[in-house]
Amino acid sequence: MNTEEGIFQFVGETPLLPLRRLYSGLPFQVYAKLEFMNPGGSVKARPALYMIREAIRRGDVHAKSVVIESSSGNLGISLAQICCYLGLRFICVVDPRTTEQHMAIIRSYNGEIDLVTEPDPDTGEFLPARIRRVNELLAQIPGSYWTNQYANPDNYRAHANTTMKEIAASLPQLDYLFCGVSSCGTVRGCIEYIREKGLKTKIVAVDAVGSVIFGGEKGKRRLPGLGAGIVPGQYRPDMADHVVAVTDMECVQGCRDLVRSEAILSGGSSGGIVAAIRKLADSIPEGSVCAAILPDSGERYLSTVYDDEWVEKELRTSPTHPSAGVRLCDM
Repeated sequence: MNTEEGIFQFVGETPLLPLRRLYSGLPFQVYAKLEFMNPGGSVKARPALYMIREAIRRGDVHAKSVVIESSSGNLGISLAQICCYLGLRFICVVDPRTTEQHMAIIRSYNGEIDLVTEPDPDTGEFLPARIRRVNELLAQIPGSYWTNQYANPDNYRAHANTTMKEIAASLPQLDYLFCGVSSCGTVRGCIEYIREKGLKTKIVAVDAVGSVIFGGEKGKRRLPGLGAGIVPGQYRPDMADHVVAVTDMECVQGCRDLVRSEAILSGGSSGGIVAAIRKLADSIPEGSVCAAILPDSGERYLSTVYDDEWVEKELRTSPTHPSAGVRLCDM
C-alpha cells in the first residue's frame, strides 16, 4: 500500500504556460496551469492521491477495502488508476452526463461503473441520486470506504499543499487566480493557502449557468466539470472575490479558441475558464498577472465539446456563434 512509489511520484509539479496568443493585445498576462499533465490526465489526481494516502495512514483503507466515489468522470479516473496500482477494488457512481470516454478509461483501470439513470425526484438533480446510491453501496459491501470529495477536507488540503503552493512559487506576483468550481475542493484549497500566506491574490470562481453553488438559479447543464445542483460541503461563502458564471456554449467556444490560439486541447471546464477571463478582462488592471487552472484534456470530450453535431443538437446553436448570458457578480 505504498503511495510514494511508481506513478504516484509524478502527481503535481505541472507546467505553468504563458498564454501569449490567446490574450494578445490585452494589458495583462495569463498563465495556464496544465493539470492534464498529471497521471490520470487531470487536476483530480491531486485530491485522489491525497485522500487515499491519508485514508491509508488513518487505517480507514487497507488491503481488502473497496473504495467508492461519486464522480462526473475525472476523479473517478484518478481513483481507478490509484486503486489499480494498489490492488484495491473501486466502484465509481456516475450519471448520464459522464462521457463514454471517461467510463471507458475507468474500466481500463479495472474500475467498476455504477450508472444512476434517474435524477433525484425532489431536486431533479443527479448528484443527490448518486450520493444516495453511494450510501446504498456502503451499506451493502463490507469493508467499503467513501472518499467523499464533497465533504472530505483532504480534498481541499491537496490543493493547498500542492496546486496553489506550486503556482505561488512560480509567480511571485499573482493578482488573479481563475479556478473552476464543482466540488469546490480546488478553489477552497487555493484560498486557504492564499490567506495563510497573506497573499494579495484575488480568487475568481468560474461557475456554470444553472449551478446553485453561489446562489444562482438552478438550470439544466449539459457539460460536466463546472457547477453543481446542490451546495457542496467544501463550499464557504467567502472563498471567492468574484464569481463568473458561463454557459455550456461559452465553454465549447473557449475550448475551441484555446485550440486555435495555443494548440491546447482542453476539457469543457477549461473552456469556461477561458471565457471567464475574457468576460472579466475590462476590469483587470493593466500589468496584472493572472493564473488559470486548466483541469483536464479534451480527448475525453471529442464526442461532445468538439463534435459539431452534438453541440448543435444538445445546445441548439452553432459552435461558431456562442450564446451570451454570462453572469458576473462580486462576492
